[in-house]
Amino acid sequence: MPDNRQLEIDSGVGLTALMVAAARAIETHRPDSLAADPYAEHFVRASAASAAWPTRPQDVPGGDANPLWGRLGRYFGLRTRVLDDFLLRAAKAGIRQVVLLGAGLDSRALRLGWPRGQVVYEIDRPGVLAFKEHVLASLAVEPSSPVRGVPAARRRVVAADVGDDWAGALLAAGFDANAPTAWLAEGLLLYLDPEVERRLQRTIDVLSAEGSVLAFEAKLGLGSPAVRANPVYAATKAQIGVDLLALFDRKPRPDSIGLLRGRGWSTTVRTPFDFTRQHGRGPLPEPDDALATNRWVFADKPRQSHVLGVSVPTFRDC
Repeated sequence: MPDNRQLEIDSGVGLTALMVAAARAIETHRPDSLAADPYAEHFVRASAASAAWPTRPQDVPGGDANPLWGRLGRYFGLRTRVLDDFLLRAAKAGIRQVVLLGAGLDSRALRLGWPRGQVVYEIDRPGVLAFKEHVLASLAVEPSSPVRGVPAARRRVVAADVGDDWAGALLAAGFDANAPTAWLAEGLLLYLDPEVERRLQRTIDVLSAEGSVLAFEAKLGLGSPAVRANPVYAATKAQIGVDLLALFDRKPRPDSIGLLRGRGWSTTVRTPFDFTRQHGRGPLPEPDDALATNRWVFADKPRQSHVLGVSVPTFRDC
C-alpha cells in the first residue's frame, strides 16, 4: 500500500473517518439499527490503526455504557440515518447530482437505493480516496453497477483537499453547475480553519443552481471545562488514540448559517436530540454534554417561483 495512502488514513483527521466507519459497522449489526453500511467493517479491518477496533455490538467493552462506541457511536448511527434520508428525499424530488465534501469512507453512492441517472461526487484528499479505492477493489465492487441488489449511483471520485481549489477538480469531473445539487458536509466543518469554512460556503453558493440543497454539521463551541472533561473525549483518546479536542479548530467559528441566509438560502437548524426523539434511538441530553452544542443544519436555495421542501426535514419526514 503506498505510504501516502496509509499515512492519511492512519493519522489525524483520517483516523476520525475510521472511527465513524467502526461506529457504522456496529450500528449495522444492532437489532434496532437505524442505518446499514456493509462496507464499513471492511474499511476498519483494512487499516493497521483500526484493525482491532470493535465492529459489532458484542465486541464493545461495556456495551452501550461505553462513552465512545455506545453513546458517540449511536450519535454517528443516528447522523448517518438522518443524512441518508436527506439525500434520498433530494433525489426523490429530482436532484440528480450529489456532492460529498470531505467524503472520507462514506459509501452512500453504493449502499443507498438511488433513482436512475443519479451521480455522486466524492471529494477528499488523495491518500484517503486511494485507501478507499484499494478496499473497494479488494471487494470487487464496481463503481457504477448494482451491489447486493442495491442500484448504485454513478460514483465519481475527486481527489482534492477542501482547503484548496476543489471546485476546479469537481467541474473537471463532470459536475454541472447549472443543475440543482444536493451538498453534504458531514463531520467536516468542525475541523476546518474558519476562513476555509467561509470560502467553502461561498464556493458552494457559487456552484449551486436554484433548487440546490445543503446539509452540514456544525459545533457552536467546545463548551465549559466540565464539558471538555466529558467521558466521550477521554474515552476516544484512551481507546483509539483520537484526541478530538486537539483536532477541532479552536478559533471562533464563522456564522455559516448567517452567510447562507445572506445569499438567499433558507435554513433550518436542528439538534441531534430532536431526531433521537423522533426515531426512538440515539443519544439524549446529559449533564456537561459534549454533544449539546452540535447542530445539524439543512438549507435550500429557493427557485424563483417556489422553495423546495426536501432540505428542511420536519418531524413527519424523519
